[in-house]
Amino acid sequence: MYRWIWRKLPFGFWGKLTSSLALSAGTVALLWYVIFPWATPLLPFDDVQVGSDTQQGSAREDPNVVDPSAATGPNGGSNEIPYSTVSNAPDPTSTKTPSSHKTSSSVVLPGD
Repeated sequence: MYRWIWRKLPFGFWGKLTSSLALSAGTVALLWYVIFPWATPLLPFDDVQVGSDTQQGSAREDPNVVDPSAATGPNGGSNEIPYSTVSNAPDPTSTKTPSSHKTSSSVVLPGD
């Protein structure tokens, strides 16, 4: 089939090469912008069900649903996030960092 297409394309080698690349790009564009969007609703890729039941119920039936209006967490604690959601920089601490000074330690290495 490809040999037949190659023979039917006009011009010499470079013209045939350019024409075949244009035909390939046109085929890909047709599939990408026309055929695939048309076929997407017909394909089952978005029909995802999690759990053992196949029936889908409302979220209110789930015993694990978290009430967003609750002021405390499950253990009575606060629902505040213990870290910054704005920056990755840690909060400065009030303790002094140990100074880096060399201490002489007696380390015995094997073979010494």
